[in-house]
Amino acid sequence: MDKHEIKRLIEAGLPGAVATVIGDDGQHFEAEVVCAAFAGKPPLAQHRMVYATLGERMGREIHALQLRTRAS
Repeated sequence: MDKHEIKRLIEAGLPGAVATVIGDDGQHFEAEVVCAAFAGKPPLAQHRMVYATLGERMGREIHALQLRTRAS
């Protein structure tokens, strides 16, 4: 798994989202995700939406993902 694939998965799973992903060790990543669909949702709900785009990859191919989310 690499940062480009994570970005692609997030943006495909959250139409209109813009994701910036960093991390070069293949397991630990940081992401900032801006998405209109986050409007009115608490941070925990926003994070769950992002995790849903990654599915079973979380905890397997992606060991850790630090998230910052906000509505656009």
